Amino acid sequence: MSALSSDIKLLRDFSLQKHNTLALPACAEYFCSVNDVDQLYQALVFAKQNKLDIIPLGEGSNLVLATNIKGLVIALELKGKEAEIQDAEKVLVTLAAGENWHDAVAYCLEQGFFGLENLALIPGTVGAAPIQNIGAYGVELSDLFVSLTAVEIATGELVQLKARDCEFAYRSSIFKQRALDQYIIVSVCLELSQKPQINIDYPALKLALVGIQPNPKIVFDTVCRIRREKLPDPKQIPNVGSFFKNPIVSAAKQTQLLADYSSMPHYAQAQGLSKIPAAWLIEQCGYKGHRQGNVGVHDKQALVLVNFQGNGAELLALARRIEGDVKKKFDIELEIEPRIYGEPS
Repeated sequence: MSALSSDIKLLRDFSLQKHNTLALPACAEYFCSVNDVDQLYQALVFAKQNKLDIIPLGEGSNLVLATNIKGLVIALELKGKEAEIQDAEKVLVTLAAGENWHDAVAYCLEQGFFGLENLALIPGTVGAAPIQNIGAYGVELSDLFVSLTAVEIATGELVQLKARDCEFAYRSSIFKQRALDQYIIVSVCLELSQKPQINIDYPALKLALVGIQPNPKIVFDTVCRIRREKLPDPKQIPNVGSFFKNPIVSAAKQTQLLADYSSMPHYAQAQGLSKIPAAWLIEQCGYKGHRQGNVGVHDKQALVLVNFQGNGAELLALARRIEGDVKKKFDIELEIEPRIYGEPS
């Protein structure tokens, strides 16, 4: 590795193994960290001058590095939190993109800004949250989202996007679809409440709180406990959490599946559609706890693929095998949730 700039520290052939929660071995052709928008502009100028692709990086909790990465990987380390009281109930909270998401949720709870409790312990950064439209236990980021500020890569301009501009959907947004790789998010603004907002309609959460009068802190703690029981800590067992999206099927498809699998869990969605847990489908195919070489499926949660010192190609080979078996058994297409960089041929 060699430094290329005194303004921002640009490095060559930089190992990303400690910068992705799957701990997959891969190197970035160029790498730098940025702490503010000015440094981000410097990085973008360098990339443009050298005709490099740009890969923004948070905590690496929603990506699969299949091979070494060509271009400039920019680690976003922007920090900061601001609150603007709107009235006796509403407060706008603006969070910099490099803030850890769970720490931001805990901070808001401590300040008496409520609404994010169900999203506790989701890995990653604030800047990554709108891209994925993160959600858990009956709440999605889009429910609380007001706007974000981002740098438009093509023009270098700082722009603001409102909720309607982001085209949020289930685990998706414009940033994963038609605006892929067009923006780098630098901050996110959320509307929270100064009065407790309790949402415990999600079955697992409701069950965990039977007989308990919940408050925001209890909901926060319960969500953390459930997640820790279900999902392995990436620091102990490398993973990216849910590896596949829960598929959405038609009413006709649900009826057909229930005729063959009467115990199949399913959850009603808008327009008569139904959500089927991908973990259940994978488990029915015999993959829970399965190990294939240096990678495998977690023994407590079939939706989580784990890495035992393997590489991206091995992990994706297992994922494709699971996809094929689920398709063969249920005629359902699974969709990989994390973004894949450099998928091998």
